[in-house]
Amino acid sequence: MPEIGATLRETRMRERIDLSEIEAKTKIRARYLRALENEEWDLLPGPTFIRTFLRTYAEALGLDGKALVQEYRTHFEHQGEAELRPPISSARRRAGEGGEGGRSHAPGARGYAIAIGVVSLVVVLLLIGLLSGGSKPRAPSASSRTTRSRTATRTVRRSRTTSSRTLAARTQASVWLQARETVWVCLVGPTGKDVIPGVDVHAGEHFGPYRGSRFEITLGNNALTLRVNGRALPLPASSTALGYVITRSGARSLEAGSQPTCG
Repeated sequence: MPEIGATLRETRMRERIDLSEIEAKTKIRARYLRALENEEWDLLPGPTFIRTFLRTYAEALGLDGKALVQEYRTHFEHQGEAELRPPISSARRRAGEGGEGGRSHAPGARGYAIAIGVVSLVVVLLLIGLLSGGSKPRAPSASSRTTRSRTATRTVRRSRTTSSRTLAARTQASVWLQARETVWVCLVGPTGKDVIPGVDVHAGEHFGPYRGSRFEITLGNNALTLRVNGRALPLPASSTALGYVITRSGARSLEAGSQPTCG
């Protein structure tokens, strides 16, 4: 089979289609289309989007999108390569959809258990000293005092770290989405960077949870489930794009002229 990029480029040129026409048809930016044709995978935003871009571009040219995606998987997608899509285990799903609080307290519980263990150890050592060495317990050695001091310091640090993480979770917004049908999505993160760079998300595909202080999102239609801060956001039926700004306090609608385009 010819190379993936060559297949796309030669088909487009044979059909005398300009790259800008494909960009308008697929809503994929020209620089990403050019990267696909040149097989410059490192210029694309991760394997999940590469597969989506490949399938969409190939189908726009009348090619077999699934075959090209399989070719990419076979020859270019390596195990362990970072993806934007997180694992979908039930524990992770619960964490992304509102179960953040349960996990954040585990380090504190471990720290408390360590502190109890240290106190218990000191008591046992004192009892052993009383039973084996007379009425006066031995004073703790310098090394014992140092060990206890270090343990107490680590416990305090863990407690502070846990408190910081809990505070961050309470002040950050979270976004998670899953398509029921094909829907165009543009999601912009707190720094203004495209998190989902204006692509067609197909039925069954999901992304997130993403966390940050502020997000802006544009949806081509309402054919998806959108969870904001762990709760499903009702999406009205609309003949035009839907746009929202998302913070920890919830989601607010954006007018057409203010919606992000990931362009």
